[in-house]
This record gives sequence, C-alpha cells and structure tokens, in this order.
Amino acid sequence: MLKSMTGFGRAESARGETSIVVEIKSLNGKQFEVNLKFSPLLRPYEFDIRALMQQTLQRGTLDATINIRQNGATRPVVINTDLAKYYYQSITMLANQLELPQGDMLNVLMKLPEVVSPATEQMTEEEWKDVEDTLRQALTDLDTHRQDEGLMLEADLQTRIDNIDAYMQKVRELDPLRKDRIRQRLEGLLAEHVGKENVDSNRLEQELIFYLEKLDISEELSRLENHLRYFKEILKDADSAKGKKLGFVLQEIGREINTTGSKANDAGIQQWVVLMKDELEKAKEQVLNVL
Repeated sequence: MLKSMTGFGRAESARGETSIVVEIKSLNGKQFEVNLKFSPLLRPYEFDIRALMQQTLQRGTLDATINIRQNGATRPVVINTDLAKYYYQSITMLANQLELPQGDMLNVLMKLPEVVSPATEQMTEEEWKDVEDTLRQALTDLDTHRQDEGLMLEADLQTRIDNIDAYMQKVRELDPLRKDRIRQRLEGLLAEHVGKENVDSNRLEQELIFYLEKLDISEELSRLENHLRYFKEILKDADSAKGKKLGFVLQEIGREINTTGSKANDAGIQQWVVLMKDELEKAKEQVLNVL
C-alpha cells in the first residue's frame, strides 16, 4: 500500500468556554519539514507537537496551525506595549517612505504577533491533553487523505510499469529482426565496395559476431525486466514509506532503457524506447508524491 505525501487534515474540539481548532496541510518533500503556528501557551509543548507529527506523518512539507479560542467569558489578556510601540514606529516609517495612508493603526497593531497574549502563560495538563487529542484527530484525518490519494498513485504507477513492460516485449520481438537487418546491411556494403568474391567468409563471420555482440541488448532487457518486477514487488510491500526506494528503482529502469536505445541502432526499436521513456517520466513525477 502506498501513501501520498499530500493531503489535508482538520479537527475541532470544545471544552467549556475553550475551543481548539487544528488544521494541517501536507505537500511532498524530501525530508520532514513543518511550519508550525500556534498560541504562545503551547510553546512549552512545541517539541511534543513536532515529535507527534513526525511519528505519524514521517515525511513531507507541512503547514500546521493550532488555534485556541475563548468563547463567552474570555481569558484575561496582556498587551505588550513595548512591542506594539516598536511595530508602530517601524510601520510608520515604512508608510512615510512609501507615502501610504496609515489608516486604523491601532486595529492593525492589535493583530500583530504577540502584541496581545493571554495573561496566564501556562497551560494546565488537562488543557494540553485536549490539544493533544485534537491534534491526533487532525493527523488521523490527514493520514486518511494520504491513504486515499496513495491508492490512486499506486494504480497509476502500476499502469506506467505495465506499459513499460509491454513496450519492452515489443522490443524483444523486434530484436532478432534487427540483427538480421544489420547482418544483411553489412554484407551488402562489403559486396558493393570490396566484392563478394574478395570477402573471407570465415573472417566476415567472426567480425559480424563481434559487431553484433557490441550491439546486443539482451542483458539490458533482462535487467530491465528484473527492475520492473522488483518495482511491482515494492508496490505490494506492507511498508507505507517507500517513495525513496521506488525512486531509486526508477533510476535503474531509466538506465537500462537509455542503454537499450543507444545500442539498438534500429528505428523500430527506438520508437518503443521513446514510449518507455515517456512512461518512465510520468512514473517519476508520481513517485515524487509518494511517502
């Protein structure tokens, strides 16, 4: 089973006058990277939040927001006047330089980060447990979306690999005919420029065997077939985090396809090679989204 790295998860909970809203958006990424926005009350728990997200999601580029809202009777707040003054001076200077109207400056200042913060800077264990449970629900929702998209990715990748396999079989069918054409072309050139009666048939046969061995693509096709089989085995593997492994196998598949094309020296085979390369590029694009 595959999992995608893209998805969205949301969860909301309420206890008394407090409501918690968690939203997480995930995109593809080589490592685990998270842009986390939350209430200052959660700063002591930032490491726990990041660890829980990485444990569940493993890899990807994440944008996560955890909002704690007070309904009805609100918790007392503190206004950081020094920070508000600093913001005011900086905004006023910028507005003057750009000759922009300053408008309702107070309303803007009150919305800037950490100008207004809860009077109580500590969260109780019970409140943290509510946040943690809500975060887990959002992560589960996101993980479900990843699984659903992973099913579509798996079906598409299976189709791409099956197509490459089918095109490879076409190359196998053309390969014996290609060798015969090469042999006939070389014999014709020798007969035309040297004369058939002047050709040493034994020496010619040795040279033809040597030349055809250099153009032989049977080993490339055998390795390509093995790589395709291994790719399908990885798709069926129970491990959900296998995007990097699939990417490595696609690199090997591409290497064998390129070598086959460079050694084929045949227009018919080249057409199937181009089709294989097209399917390979589509598969690479999809694997970038696999966890």
